Amino acid sequence: MSEDSMHVPDGCKSPGGSGMLPGAFYAAILRGNEYFCEIDEEYITDRFNLTGLNTEVPYYQYALDLITDVFDLECEEEMREAVEKAARHLYGLVHARYITTTRGLAKMVEKYKSGDFGKCPRVTCGGEHMLPHGMSDAAQVQTVKLYCAKCEDLYSPKSTRHAIIDGAYFGTSFTQILFQVYPNLQPEKSTRRYEPRVFGFKVHAVAALQRWQDERRHELEGRLAEVGIEAPFVDDEGEKADNEGMEEDEEDDDAAVVVAEEEEMVQ
Repeated sequence: MSEDSMHVPDGCKSPGGSGMLPGAFYAAILRGNEYFCEIDEEYITDRFNLTGLNTEVPYYQYALDLITDVFDLECEEEMREAVEKAARHLYGLVHARYITTTRGLAKMVEKYKSGDFGKCPRVTCGGEHMLPHGMSDAAQVQTVKLYCAKCEDLYSPKSTRHAIIDGAYFGTSFTQILFQVYPNLQPEKSTRRYEPRVFGFKVHAVAALQRWQDERRHELEGRLAEVGIEAPFVDDEGEKADNEGMEEDEEDDDAAVVVAEEEEMVQ
């Protein structure tokens, strides 16, 4: 331990107190933050896993002692709050590293399966479970977001308690590492999307755009098939029947598009 880490901060007395925490740090300090998993004691006590964090966290040694429940200094209220804040920050930074390990991924997978991180608010995703995702690996840059693997988009947490969590506590790589290690959890992409209609007829401009998108998707599926890769798209149940029932409507839409284009050329 360095000379600086042995220095007793102002507002604290030498060892002899009963400790700042009545129980484990994870349960006492991080209660209510369901986004976090509990870090194994063996991991957080291995100094190799904490490399470089001593320059990012104030009162580093006391924060680490607090997390491992060996902090035994009697501190004034203001100083105690400062050390607790540093401990929460340190735990978050270590957490970002831990959840990319085999043990950490396994714990986060269980939370993902149970829906602890919430469900995608996009209607067409059908309540797909989400994962916490950081926009930056640097602390105090951006708060945590939620990633949906089905629509591949990011959302803000609904709860204000979760919305203030630093995104660096999860990092920018965690979600993709998880799906690489557990490819069976990767949801199938859906072709289903909302189609604006007026009295049952598609809005012609949107219909034309969607037909163009479908053509591009079919081209992509063809190129993937040529190299032996199965297309990652799946038709939603009942979509084929709906499409067959709307064939006549689409013919009318095609005529409407042609008329609209001719009117634009005349103007």
